[in-house]
Amino acid sequence: MLKGEVIAVGTELLLGQIANTNAQYISQKMAELGVPIYYHVTVGDNGERLKEVIKQAQTRSNLIILTGGLGPTQDDLTKESAAELLNLRIVLDEPSFAKIISFFEQRKTTMTENNKKQAMVIEGSEIFPNDHGLAPGIAVQKEGIHYIFLPGPPSEMRPMVDRYLVPWIKKQYQGHIFYSKVMRFMGIGESALEERIVDLIEKQENPTIAPLAKDGEVTIRLTAHASTENEALSMIEPVENEIHHRLKNHHYANGEEGIEEVVFHLLDRLQLTLSAAESCTGGLLGRQLTRISGSSKVYKGGVICYNNEIKHHILHVPIEILDSKGAVSMETAEILANENRKLFNTDLSVSITGIAGPDPVENKPVGLIYIGISEKGKNTVVKEIHLSGSRTFIQLRAAKYAYYYLWERLKERLT
Repeated sequence: MLKGEVIAVGTELLLGQIANTNAQYISQKMAELGVPIYYHVTVGDNGERLKEVIKQAQTRSNLIILTGGLGPTQDDLTKESAAELLNLRIVLDEPSFAKIISFFEQRKTTMTENNKKQAMVIEGSEIFPNDHGLAPGIAVQKEGIHYIFLPGPPSEMRPMVDRYLVPWIKKQYQGHIFYSKVMRFMGIGESALEERIVDLIEKQENPTIAPLAKDGEVTIRLTAHASTENEALSMIEPVENEIHHRLKNHHYANGEEGIEEVVFHLLDRLQLTLSAAESCTGGLLGRQLTRISGSSKVYKGGVICYNNEIKHHILHVPIEILDSKGAVSMETAEILANENRKLFNTDLSVSITGIAGPDPVENKPVGLIYIGISEKGKNTVVKEIHLSGSRTFIQLRAAKYAYYYLWERLKERLT
């Protein structure tokens, strides 16, 4: 069974000068392939410590992916340290060296001797060309362990992963497939979701079930180990169906499609239009929707009614309501949704008013949010939710909950 590990090399990572986005990207790509990454390790530009880290990785992983330390300077020691530990020679890769020479000739600059170091590779390795830089990537196997060496700059590493490493992984592990499927959920927290499927999680073997809370929603990654993709899918399907059955009121999509995309496609399919009145989210809901190509077919626009004056003069919330109930209230949310729908002449309108923080307002707590849904010919519904976290996170989750309630409403039209 594959056991993956990512080793990020660079003292600048340890000093906090740059974020370790390479490990995140590699893990995401491996997860898409169904290759499990069990460990992330960061080590500085020190040969002895790097060898210690690789030794430790050898005891627990059979796919070791290293990123960084392939450059021309003296502190770029990754492949040299690994080669010494593996008792393999460092040799010149002529095509890579020719590319480096051509690079400097084209720019009419002198190539220094240390640039040749970037064309040195571990003997017996497979080379990944660097289409965006000079140091090639390397794949080498010894004693049942695959070692992958990737450049550190994300602008070089990411294209190399996509164009060369991903196909290499697929080729190497034919007949040894890990296939994953992602289920997406809204309107339920990670702990509540897990409680509903805890018996499935406790007896999981193949496929595995991995819940994850992220950006105001929850995903479940189902991963099966099989000899073919079809076999893996047949193993995942009954588990997926059971989870959907238990959580169908929250399971809005599979894969990478976000809740705003699902709502857009439903509006488009049903030939309905939408508008928004946003207070505490400041236009975030509209911004998320208008990132989608073709969204003008369904989204007419919105009012950012952050100030009470706008709530009153543009969307006709009575002063008496604002004074007695407050800008953050069920009554205000209802009026905002209704008046905004009339203003834009849309089939539906959503309103969001609340307290994103960091301080309470109107003697009401941070995280109190009201979301109104107005629809022609139907009663307006207002939902009260209580969120926690930073101001930015509360705003993000409020917008996502608005989409979730829209999804609930639109689903009714399909049944």
